[in-house]
Amino acid sequence: MKKIFTLFLSLFLLNSYSQIEFEKGYIINNSGEKKACIIKNIDWHNNPTKINYKLSENDNIRTATIKDIEEFGIGNHLKFIRATVDLDKSSENLNYISENRKPTFEKETIFLKTLVEGKASLYKYTKGLLQRYFFKLDNQPIKPLVYKLYLIEDQLRKNEYFKQQIYNNLRCSAITKEKLKKIDYIQKDLVKIFVAFNRCSNSQYKNFVPKNKKDRFNLYAKIGLNSSLLSIDNSIANENKFDFDRQYVFKIGLEIEYILPFNKNKWGIILGPNYQHYKSKKIKKTISISGNQSIISNVNYHSLEIPVGIRYYMFLNNHSKLFINALYIKDFSINSSITFSRKDGSYLNEIEIGSWKNLAFGLGYNYNKFSFELRLETPRNILINYIYWNSDYKTISVIMSYKLFDF
Repeated sequence: MKKIFTLFLSLFLLNSYSQIEFEKGYIINNSGEKKACIIKNIDWHNNPTKINYKLSENDNIRTATIKDIEEFGIGNHLKFIRATVDLDKSSENLNYISENRKPTFEKETIFLKTLVEGKASLYKYTKGLLQRYFFKLDNQPIKPLVYKLYLIEDQLRKNEYFKQQIYNNLRCSAITKEKLKKIDYIQKDLVKIFVAFNRCSNSQYKNFVPKNKKDRFNLYAKIGLNSSLLSIDNSIANENKFDFDRQYVFKIGLEIEYILPFNKNKWGIILGPNYQHYKSKKIKKTISISGNQSIISNVNYHSLEIPVGIRYYMFLNNHSKLFINALYIKDFSINSSITFSRKDGSYLNEIEIGSWKNLAFGLGYNYNKFSFELRLETPRNILINYIYWNSDYKTISVIMSYKLFDF
């Protein structure tokens, strides 16, 4: 287990440094000089405070901080500008939400991500769970679009002054009060409003938000082969220790995957049910049974597994990629038990197999719609409902997946 975990970690660290590519772009320094360069594009979730770039393919990697450059861009799809703005960092965590309706502004110099650029420009700032939007009209200073959650007598309220700001500043027949009532403080809605205003004003503008976003959800059908072992023992009766034989059984399931919209689509969240069945028999001689008869133990274990976890992709080319998984599995036992009987067939005892949880790690390869994965699970204690019984259920799986569709 330790060796496999080390392998996963090594692949992840290696890929983290090797997969992000340098792309053609530019920087503008503090003197207003624009330089063509190639920039390491990590598809930032949080707005960056520094970038790595090279002036040519053979140049050494250079680092520019927010103090060094006024602006940088990559291709025609990504642009950040430096600005000193009023930033409201009010928390939206229910444990820390303010009772004050007004935002608490702090002057801060940050890189703003350009979403729409034109007569009316829209910018975005992200740091962790904090998201704030800013706007500029013509050559006016950049201003925050005001939105804040707050509490009054334990009731959650919203300060949506940004709607009034838009109505006051973006006068246009396409932007009405009724339309503004329906929008939320989210990128999709705000981009539509700013694009509508620029079109209405017959002004040149650029929308930096991709029109054709990749599908974010994938649904897979999965079939796998489990190699499973079970051992049980009783802390009171030493003779009640059974090591069942390894069994090879099929499992089937579905998986839904959500691709996170940052870091070049390399991270995913996965969730899906699997059905698995383990059945085995063990005969053991004992002196505690009259006539020195053997004990026959039969295990019949059906369960529905619900794995949830994260997936990290390592792209090889446009059609294939490696991936690693880290999963938390909740297992629900279905009419499962272990029975004990004498060799003459007389009944001795029965214990129920309970529902429990464990972890799993997977390493796989994806080619177009097909995926193949080797998955290793940590031991599962399926006799958790009993004080004196212990168990180790161990599984290694080979899984094949086929993508049914994306949406």
